[in-house]
Amino acid sequence: MGIFIFQMIWLFIDNLAGKGLDLLVIGKFIFYMIPDLTEKVLPLTVLLSSILTFGSFAEHYEFAAMKASGISLQRSMRSLIVLVSFMGLFTFYFANEVIPAAKKKSYSLQKNIAKVKPAVAIAEGLFNDFEGTGMNIHVADKYGEDDRMLRAVTIHKKDKTGRNNVLIKANTGEFINDPQSNHIQLLLHDGVYYENIQTKGLEQNKKHPWAQAKFETYRLLIDLSELYNVDLDETIDVNSEKMKNIFRLQNDIDSIHQNNQLMVEALTNNIRGRLGAPLTYLNPQAQTAESLASAIDTTKSETPVANMQELLTRLDDYKQVHLYGVAQNNITNALTTIQNKKEEMYFRYKVYQAHILELHKKYALALSCIVLFFVGAPLGAIIRKGGLGLPLIIAVVLFLTYYFLGVFTYNYAKEGNIHPYLGAWIPTMIMLPLGVFLTYRATHDQGLLSMGPVIGRMEQWWNKWIKQKTT
Repeated sequence: MGIFIFQMIWLFIDNLAGKGLDLLVIGKFIFYMIPDLTEKVLPLTVLLSSILTFGSFAEHYEFAAMKASGISLQRSMRSLIVLVSFMGLFTFYFANEVIPAAKKKSYSLQKNIAKVKPAVAIAEGLFNDFEGTGMNIHVADKYGEDDRMLRAVTIHKKDKTGRNNVLIKANTGEFINDPQSNHIQLLLHDGVYYENIQTKGLEQNKKHPWAQAKFETYRLLIDLSELYNVDLDETIDVNSEKMKNIFRLQNDIDSIHQNNQLMVEALTNNIRGRLGAPLTYLNPQAQTAESLASAIDTTKSETPVANMQELLTRLDDYKQVHLYGVAQNNITNALTTIQNKKEEMYFRYKVYQAHILELHKKYALALSCIVLFFVGAPLGAIIRKGGLGLPLIIAVVLFLTYYFLGVFTYNYAKEGNIHPYLGAWIPTMIMLPLGVFLTYRATHDQGLLSMGPVIGRMEQWWNKWIKQKTT
C-alpha cells in the first residue's frame, strides 16, 4: 500500500504542491484516494503473502514434517482457506460500500477546493467554467508562485440570458487574492475587450453591432462570496458508476436499459413516419405491392399490381418524378436524423456498458482474492523457496499478467468490443484454471512442469511409427 500511495502522490503532485492548500486538506485528499488502491493492492498482497508463507514452509521442510505426521497439504491450508474466504466477503463489502463513498468524497473535495482556490480550478489548455460567476476562462500556461500568473488568457462572459456577449483576450494575467475580501481580482495586461451591443430596435439588432477596446491593464473583480462559504467536507452527488453500490447499479442498469429502448422506439417511429411507412409494419417479407398501392392512392385502376415497377408504370411521368423527389428527400432527412442521434445513442450505450461492468467488477474483485490464494499457496509449496527473491519475482509477474488482462478487458468492454461480463471476469477466470492446476500438482507432490511423461509418450509414438514403417 505504501508503494502505491507514493505512486499516487507523484501522479497528483502538480495539483497539490504549491497551491496554498493546508496539510489537513492534502491529507484528506490522500486518505480518500487510498480505498481505491485496494483494487490493486489486495490481490497482489494475497498472492505474494501466500507464495512467501508456503515457500518458506517448503524450504524448511515443514511440509515434509506435516506429511510425516499425517497432515496433508489441504488440511494445512484449511484454516487459511477460511480466512481468505472471509477476506473475500470483506473485500466485496469494501468494494460495494467503502470505495464508492471514498470516490464520492474525493471528487467532492476536488470540486470544493476548486471553488475556493480559483488557480487550482483552472486547467491549462481547457475552458474552465466558474460556476455562479457566468465566466469561462481559458489559459495557455500557468506559472509563478501558486500558479497565480497566467499566459494567453481568453474570457467569455455571459449575460442574464446565458449568451456570450463579452469576449476578453489578454497576453498575460494575474490572480490577486485578498483574504479579507469576498472578491478576487484578475489583473489582465495587453489585451482587447469585445462586446456585442444589444439595442431595442429589431432592425439595429440585425446589423449585429459590437464594440472593441484595447487596454494595457484591465482589472476584473470576481465575486466569491458564495464560494468562500463552501464546506470542504460537503459531499456532491454525482452520477458516475464508480460511485454507486450494487443496489443503485442494478436499479440504474434497468432504468438506463428502458430509457435506451424508449429512445430507439421513438427514433424508429419518427423515421417510419417520415418515410411514410405504416407503423404496424414489422416484417419486411410481409410488405407487398398491394399495400404500397393502397397507401399511395394514385393508381389508375383497382387491379392489383405485382411489383414496384408495375406500380410506377401506372403513374403519370410528372407523378413519378414527384414521387422520386419525395422519396429522396425523406431518405435524406431520415439519414440526417440518424446521424445526429448516433453519437447520443453511442454515449448511452457506453454508459449502460460501464454500469454492468462496474457491477460485476465488485464480485470479480472479491473472488480474485480467493483464486489468487489458490495460485500462490501451491506455487510456493512447489518452488520451495521463501524470502523476497524468486517468490517476489514470480508474484509480480503473475500479478502483472492478472492486472494487464484486467486493464485490456476493461477498456474493451467499456468501448463495447466485448460483453461487460467478460470484461470483468476474464482475468479471474484465467487465473482459476491455473490455481486448480497448481493445487493438483502440489497435492500430488509433482513439480511445476514435469516433462518426463510427455517425453515418454512421444517416444512411444515414435517407436510405433518406426515399427509401422519397417513392417
